[in-house]
Amino acid sequence: MFKIGDKAVYPGQGVGEVMGIEHKEIMGQRQSFYVLRILDNGMRIMIPINKVGLVGLRDVIDSEMVKQVYKILRMKDVAVDATTWNRRYREYMEKIKTGSVFEIAEVLRDLYILKFDKDLSFGERKMFDTARTLLVKELAIAKNCDEEDIEKDFEKIFASA
Repeated sequence: MFKIGDKAVYPGQGVGEVMGIEHKEIMGQRQSFYVLRILDNGMRIMIPINKVGLVGLRDVIDSEMVKQVYKILRMKDVAVDATTWNRRYREYMEKIKTGSVFEIAEVLRDLYILKFDKDLSFGERKMFDTARTLLVKELAIAKNCDEEDIEKDFEKIFASA
């Protein structure tokens, strides 16, 4: 259960703040919803409380998980899939949609590595930005620091790629 003011991660959209709990009658049944405001863009999302697990709404990661994310980002000896860009794009989008911070970290790392070998397609650049934005926001909240600090961490990690 989330409380008003709690931060939560909505898959594919990023970190949001629970702004309230609303009750509505839908098809003769009373339902309760979390009202979530996405921090990055201000979008307002209503999530049925009884479907939280189904949609993947989760808590912001803890400090142990932050360490695991950085470990994933530092792995340099990974083979980036040499398939066509559109297949890679579909695979990476599926990972982003899961909302798993670890899968998003893998996508970001792989696209950083790929970026050094070749120019990313428009879709890959857009996905790169999405993955980076999602990770930066959540890591900054989890570490209680500025987003710029996380961006600097990424620059250090990938400068040696």
